[in-house]
Amino acid sequence: MKRPLFQVRNRAILMGDLFLIATSVLASFALRLDLGPDFISFTPQALAMIGVALVVKPLVYYGYGLYRRYWVYASTRELLLITVATGTASVAVALLLMVLILAGRLPNFPRSVLGIDWLLSLLSVGGLRMSVRLLAESGQISQKLGGFAAGRRVVVVGAGDAGALVVREMQRNPQLNILPVAFVDDDPEKQRKEIHGVRVDGALKDLASVVERHRAHQVVIAIPAAEGAVVRQVTQVCRQRNLPFRTMPGVYELLGGKVSVNRLREVEISDLLRRSPAAIDDEIVGQTLTGKRVLVTGAGGSIGFELCRQVARWRPAQLGLLGHGENSIIEALLELSDAFPGLPVIPVIGDVRDVDRIRAVFDDFRPQVVFHAAAHKHVPLMEINVEEAVTNNVLGTHNVTRAALACATERLVLVSTDKAVQPTSVYGATKRVGEWIVRDAAFRSGRAYVAVRFGNVLGSRGSIVPMFKRQIARGGPVTVTHPEMKRFFMTIPEAVHLVLQAASMGVGGELFVLRMGEQVRILDLAEDLIRLSGLEPGKDIEIRFTGIRPGEKLSEALWDEGMSLEPTEHPDILRVQEDLLLEGEPLETTVDELVRLAREGDVRAIVGLLSDRIPASLIRQTPPPDFTSVI
Repeated sequence: MKRPLFQVRNRAILMGDLFLIATSVLASFALRLDLGPDFISFTPQALAMIGVALVVKPLVYYGYGLYRRYWVYASTRELLLITVATGTASVAVALLLMVLILAGRLPNFPRSVLGIDWLLSLLSVGGLRMSVRLLAESGQISQKLGGFAAGRRVVVVGAGDAGALVVREMQRNPQLNILPVAFVDDDPEKQRKEIHGVRVDGALKDLASVVERHRAHQVVIAIPAAEGAVVRQVTQVCRQRNLPFRTMPGVYELLGGKVSVNRLREVEISDLLRRSPAAIDDEIVGQTLTGKRVLVTGAGGSIGFELCRQVARWRPAQLGLLGHGENSIIEALLELSDAFPGLPVIPVIGDVRDVDRIRAVFDDFRPQVVFHAAAHKHVPLMEINVEEAVTNNVLGTHNVTRAALACATERLVLVSTDKAVQPTSVYGATKRVGEWIVRDAAFRSGRAYVAVRFGNVLGSRGSIVPMFKRQIARGGPVTVTHPEMKRFFMTIPEAVHLVLQAASMGVGGELFVLRMGEQVRILDLAEDLIRLSGLEPGKDIEIRFTGIRPGEKLSEALWDEGMSLEPTEHPDILRVQEDLLLEGEPLETTVDELVRLAREGDVRAIVGLLSDRIPASLIRQTPPPDFTSVI
């Protein structure tokens, strides 16, 4: 890594401090008494104060770490530290001098000198250290001038904390060959102001003119909290002018990380669908997770791994990763061990359908909190593998829930889906039964076992976005069932963020639903992905409509018609008031029968039983899957 052009060792800083300490004392006496006979007559007092200050102040400065800092990168935090250190040192010097004064060793000592000395010490100590940074930056400026002229000229969207940090990093790293030339920001207070020497040259609506005026080569979106509409507006301007554009990850993606130039990436479809970030009650989530043994099933999957990543931020006592795919579990283990080196992460290879293995894992790990995310989820695939859907989604949930009850797990959260509402698929029906299993266990045990239901997540393995990307990569066509097909979408980090909040609010037996915003047309999603690939829909990539399948819904719902909803403490989480249609012994009998039929391979009987048990179910009407479409 390249070192700064200008460096100063801390021993040189110490020598400078010693000189400035003595100088500040003499200057304090001079300011108080003026240079002349009075000043000469107080020489003994001045020398005594210099002696005390030369002993006390360096020791206090050392205690506050002023000789362990790399002052080339000093910031406002260091300025605060200097203020506290000089204040403490001056108080210590004053106390010692007062002892000497009271003992009669320093008669007629001018006490106002002490206040003057503190002010001068603050200026001199701070000035010495800030000058190191200024000299370092002035050394870089001469090196940058030539590079800036030929560097990429960048307009930064967002003049907040993230934008300021990104610009500062660009300026400090000439090897990036990037020159920030202007900000755009909608805050009227920032207009025409300068941040790190870069002018806020307009609002977002002025982006096109700002880009042309500054002859920009690139646009960077530095607003982690930006909604999808903002990102879309920027990308449209850039596409019209054939300008490359990059963005900062969203708030949820930055959890546990920091804003930096290295985090800039290409704009993705999830950025276009961002919503306003949801707040989270740190205190209640912390009480739920911090210091607890937490187990995540399906930890190698998209949702499960994001759960592990976000749970790890709360420093649980132990984090167990349970999954049946060794490759995905080892990848998750390596990433978490690197990001959270002090966290005990326990990898567990096992299948939730194996009741003996699950019981052994729970008996050994004794989890206090369980997130059950293990499930088969690909709808068309489960239509031709009905037995697997039942054994994994029903039997697996049953095994995990019973094991949790047996080892007195305090809290269990089932990750569910909107496809459990009036299900048209075997997948949705099995998830609905899974909800009943968890909630029934909560009602019978009085424990905080809950289900959290939400819609599609962007970017998960096997989901619509990766499929569209593959179709675009091979030149099309992109296949959509119907031009008016709509679905709820949420990014994986955002969904998990809200799942953790819902988990902390559960008392027992709740069915929580996440607000997913407005449903998105699949056609619009496909067109956005094609444009983000630098192509034009209908011109470069064909969109082919394959036809809606019988029994398939044009749009989804997050709860059954007629169900009452209750708000919760969180505006993006609702509680569905839904009575269990099966509970206790009848539910146990149904689960046992489904598992028996699955093992016998009687698909027709499974579909019939699920259809009979679940109200408004349409799974009997669902034809065999057609893999020419992705929804």
